[in-house]
Amino acid sequence: MSTIPVYRWRLAPEGLATRRQLRAQGLRPGGQDVAAQIERPRRRRGPLVAYLYSIEKAKPVRPMTPAKWAALAKANAARRVCPECGRDAGYVIPPSLGACATCAYPDEQRAA
Repeated sequence: MSTIPVYRWRLAPEGLATRRQLRAQGLRPGGQDVAAQIERPRRRRGPLVAYLYSIEKAKPVRPMTPAKWAALAKANAARRVCPECGRDAGYVIPPSLGACATCAYPDEQRAA
């Protein structure tokens, strides 16, 4: 088992990037192994860890196909439909609410 280098926050060498940094450059890890990790100290729950990947070995992000766009649109539309009344709420229903505002707070809707 090989160990990977660990760097302190903001002290990673050039040529390495996190997934988000790669994505901002239009890249993805592309199956490569983690090259290193950085640790950001936190007081309560231990260090926050982020994995780093080599920018040279990264591959371009795959373009969205029409089928992927259609599937994404269908999934987002499903998140707008209230499971209680079946109507389109006009917004994405938060999981914490579980229903549209009208169904989640019926007493407040009657008073208005």
